[in-house]
Amino acid sequence: MPDHILICWVGQTDLRAVAEAATNGVGPIAQAIAARAYEEAVLLCNYPEAEGAGYVRWLRKRAPNTTLTLRHEQLTSPVNFAEIHPAAVRAIEDARKRHPNAELTFHLSPGTPAMSAIWIILAKTRFPAELLESSREHGVRTASVPFEMSADFIPDLLRVPDERLEALSGGAPPAAPEFADIVHRSPAMARVVQRARLVAPRRVPVLIEGESGTGKELLARAIHRSGPRREREFVAVNCGAIPAELVESQLFGHEKGAFTGAVQAREGYFEAANGGTLFLDEVGELPLSAQVKMLRAVQEGEVVRVGATYPRKVDVRIVAATNRTLATEVRAGRFREDLFYRLAVAVLRLPPLHQRTGDVGLLVDHFLAAINEESRTEPGYVPKKLAPGARNALLGHAWPGNVRELASTLRRAAIWTPGDTIKAEDVREALLESTRGAGGAGRDVLGRALGEGFSLSELLNEVARHYLERALAESNGNKSEAARLVGLPSYQTLSNWMARHGVERAK
Repeated sequence: MPDHILICWVGQTDLRAVAEAATNGVGPIAQAIAARAYEEAVLLCNYPEAEGAGYVRWLRKRAPNTTLTLRHEQLTSPVNFAEIHPAAVRAIEDARKRHPNAELTFHLSPGTPAMSAIWIILAKTRFPAELLESSREHGVRTASVPFEMSADFIPDLLRVPDERLEALSGGAPPAAPEFADIVHRSPAMARVVQRARLVAPRRVPVLIEGESGTGKELLARAIHRSGPRREREFVAVNCGAIPAELVESQLFGHEKGAFTGAVQAREGYFEAANGGTLFLDEVGELPLSAQVKMLRAVQEGEVVRVGATYPRKVDVRIVAATNRTLATEVRAGRFREDLFYRLAVAVLRLPPLHQRTGDVGLLVDHFLAAINEESRTEPGYVPKKLAPGARNALLGHAWPGNVRELASTLRRAAIWTPGDTIKAEDVREALLESTRGAGGAGRDVLGRALGEGFSLSELLNEVARHYLERALAESNGNKSEAARLVGLPSYQTLSNWMARHGVERAK
């Protein structure tokens, strides 16, 4: 007969049972061991070692026939999937070494919802196991997962290996190290990177659209480094920073004496990038007069310097970027339609950070590691880590400035934090006033990143508190007037809302 092994996290209810079993019950773990026979129970514990050891001593008296194995796992947060998953896998693999043919049971009731989610994923994929749940009201029973783990319902995370195989069989290029600097795991960014890798070896122009701070130049450089021109120049030009009267001279060059101050001939950016890649950032800012000459340069592969009478051949690969939507600019008459269609051969649209589900936490870790590495030789710098509250504050922010804002905020927080741990208040102080959400409620509320750190109930509570406090402040504490301002029928209803959302007085 195979051994039966129970594996679970120790929860707060289990620990309280040591002192409160008579009044509040024995807790889910003791309840399960009393109801079913297990040769061993493997208990993962994120609480202080003394509490875990005390619980095992108490439980051993109740389950003398079950071997109890306590595993202390230090988690930065009890909802950190990236830490919970490997801790659970280690416990399972260690138990299987001792019991090669064991039948596994994972207990869902103790611990956090994140811990339960990991047990479900592992039981339905890598380590087949019975899932158990228990309560004082219903006793111990096998958990009924409310859907089949079929191909139609498997989370995207579990489909990634199959998608990679499909991409390779369909002729997609293998992973390119040139794109390694683009930190991501969201499907939205994965699609953009996949398309960028496909177009990188081609000669066609690329147009990258996206909000400021989304990483347009980073993507352009990756395309250049991954293409056949990687050994030649990558010339980056900010079109919006060139004075209108100098645009043609800067882009196409000028001859000596072409205008006042032209004391010698000068090549423009097109000639400087000959054989390589010309990155035209904020191309939507170009004046219409320069767009005419730009069209010829792109279409004919030649430029005419200011003051010259003959063209010069150039061979450049154009990668353009803009934080505008060029099709809209064309309809408004601010951008030439013929130039638009020359540039928009391969169009890549970078999503804003709030649409990149799951990427914020990854970027936080990436940037913090980079900041610690860059600053380690600076006098007095202490390497930083994030407190759970600080991480939640970062994950919950809307990041209207996108990746650039996130990187700058972390750098400021690291500078202002004297110790080794960045706390939630350090993050809040590092956020620039215009991005904290108080003034930009629409973007902040409707544009927050889903996934890690997002809680709909917390968001709704935050919105309710905000407007209740505003109404009380604007009515000078008059509850009847405050109720009218927020559309509630009476001051009694307002009082109920205040109690529900923890609002005590006008601020």
